[in-house]
Amino acid sequence: MTTEGERTRPKAANARRALAGRLSWGLADQAASSMSNFAVGIYVARSLGVTAFGVFSLAWVTYGVVLNVSRGLATDPLMVRFSGVSYPAWREAVARSSGAALGVGAALGAACVVVGVGVGGRVGPAFACLGVVLPGLLLQDAWRFAFFAAGAGRRAFVNDLVWAVALVPAMVVAARVGSVAAFVLAWGGSAAVAAVCGCFQSGIRPPLTGAREWLRAHRDLGYRYLAENVSNSGASQLRAYGLGAIVGVGAVGVIRGAELLLGPFLAVLMGLSLVTVAEAARVLRRAPHRLAPFCLLLGGGQAVAALLWGGALLLVPDRLGELVLGGVWSSAAELIVPVTLGVAGAGLGTGAAAGLRALGAARRSLRAQLLASTCYLGGGLGGAVAAGTVGSAWGVAAATACGSAVWWLHLRTALREHRHNPIPEVRTS
Repeated sequence: MTTEGERTRPKAANARRALAGRLSWGLADQAASSMSNFAVGIYVARSLGVTAFGVFSLAWVTYGVVLNVSRGLATDPLMVRFSGVSYPAWREAVARSSGAALGVGAALGAACVVVGVGVGGRVGPAFACLGVVLPGLLLQDAWRFAFFAAGAGRRAFVNDLVWAVALVPAMVVAARVGSVAAFVLAWGGSAAVAAVCGCFQSGIRPPLTGAREWLRAHRDLGYRYLAENVSNSGASQLRAYGLGAIVGVGAVGVIRGAELLLGPFLAVLMGLSLVTVAEAARVLRRAPHRLAPFCLLLGGGQAVAALLWGGALLLVPDRLGELVLGGVWSSAAELIVPVTLGVAGAGLGTGAAAGLRALGAARRSLRAQLLASTCYLGGGLGGAVAAGTVGSAWGVAAATACGSAVWWLHLRTALREHRHNPIPEVRTS
């Protein structure tokens, strides 16, 4: 006679295999995204030099702000409320959320074009070109969120591969032109190719008409996530602008060069919610008591991996470093230790952030992010005033450690509140 324990063991094993499969595709997708971002940064750094690479980096961090606006309004609510739901509910939600992402790209892209034309000089053309390619960049990112919400990480991986393949000829053409604007167009234009591919993969054409309805239906989460995401990326952008004003634009390029050396982990951190929020939401629905260990394993694993990678970078000979980063290497190599510690601290905090998102605790996650962003900006700019580029890097390292502690304190409180008053966040229609 089959006992209850014997029946549940195969189910648990199947669930673990399914989780491992989804995480594997998530890691594969992040690897593809990481390597393409890393390759773009290295190629541009070698092609343009420190100052022009600093201009490209300003456009890059501006894209990060806009990307987080789109995620907060369009795709973060999708991950929280439509991960693992029925196909009709997922399809309807994805149509509206992708339309919202496209609308955000069009609106903020137009603003970037206006600003770029007005600013002129060396920075203006880069911002104008960024505005042109923003809709494609944001739509491509929206498809990744949509596929992971459905547990179809393979499709997200294929979409990122399409972008990576399209990048190769685009970067070659940009190198022949030799301007920052050309590289921005090549990077964003290849993303548009992947965005169109995503339409065919999903069978969905994102309608702009559904954007307003999506924003209205999910404003309880969307506007808090918007504030949270913008405070995060906005702090990075303000730090970059402030560093350029205090030390010089070249310092922005040096910091970006050092971050490129940790590129795989930084890219994983930027897009981590593609995998972890959906999985944390599944853990919460099936075994709420396992959410905290899951988040700790997630954050601790990233922190350890970042420290190991940083330790390996310290062993890289100067000749090899110059081969990768060119003239940027000598200055960037001095920042390996503080940048590594900063990435490790941020990685530890993302485990707690995923748990708060899965709980739908938007108010608590917003508070945590505002405090962490304030620490980041204060540490980055205060360090720059005190000790230039190196001081800014060490200030950010200290700030991320403080920010990680804030995230975990808020997660502990949110878990306690959830046990007393569980509120389901997943919608099926």
